[in-house]
Amino acid sequence: MKTFLCRGLNGTVLLTILILGTGTSAMAIEKAKYTVLEKNDKIEIRRYEPQIVAETFVDGDLKDAGSEGFRRLFAYISGDNTKKKSISMTAPVEQKERSEKIAMTSPVGQEKLNNQWRITFLMPAEYTLESLPEPTDERVKLVQEPARLVAAIRYSGRWSKEGYEKNKALLQGYMLNHGYTAAGTPIWARYDPPFMPWFMRRNEVLVPLKEF
Repeated sequence: MKTFLCRGLNGTVLLTILILGTGTSAMAIEKAKYTVLEKNDKIEIRRYEPQIVAETFVDGDLKDAGSEGFRRLFAYISGDNTKKKSISMTAPVEQKERSEKIAMTSPVGQEKLNNQWRITFLMPAEYTLESLPEPTDERVKLVQEPARLVAAIRYSGRWSKEGYEKNKALLQGYMLNHGYTAAGTPIWARYDPPFMPWFMRRNEVLVPLKEF
C-alpha cells in the first residue's frame, strides 16, 4: 500500500499526502512533481507540474469528511473502476479478476468548497485522462489540474489543527513580507503513514500563488 493526501480546514485547506507502506517501499511512492524556485529555511516557492487527480466531495467536519473521502478514493484505486484487470502496487506483478488496481501516490488533498470537503488523490504520472479506468462510484471523478505556483512550509510533528494553524501563519507572514499573493485556499500536506513516529513525519502547508 502507499499514499494519501487531503485539502481542508478553515473553510479551506488541502490535507495532502499519506503514504501507506512499510520500509523502503514507502519511500519509493510517487510524489507530485515540482521545481523549487526560491528557498528560505523551511519555506519554498515551488512550481508544480500539471497533474491528474481523482476527486470526491463529502459533507461533514474535517476529520470525518477526510476519512469518508479517503475510503471512496482508495476503493477506486484498489479496483472499484471499470477495467477488468489488476495492476499490482508492488513486485511481483499480480493479476486477478477484478477492476484495475492503481498505485497510490503523494499527495492526497482536502479542501472546503461550497460547504463540502473536496478530497483528492494524485494519479500516477504514467496515466492520462483517457487511459485511467472510469470510477464505478459516481461520487468519484477524474480531473486534470494545470501547473501552479505554490508557497510551501515544511514541518514535523503530530497531525493537529494547532500545528497546521501555526505554520500557516508563518507561511502567510512570509508571503506578505515578500510580496506574494494567494490564489487559492491553504493546503495541509501529510507525507507519511500513521505508524511513522510523530517527530519523523513530513508535514507541509501549501498556498497556491498568483503568477509573478
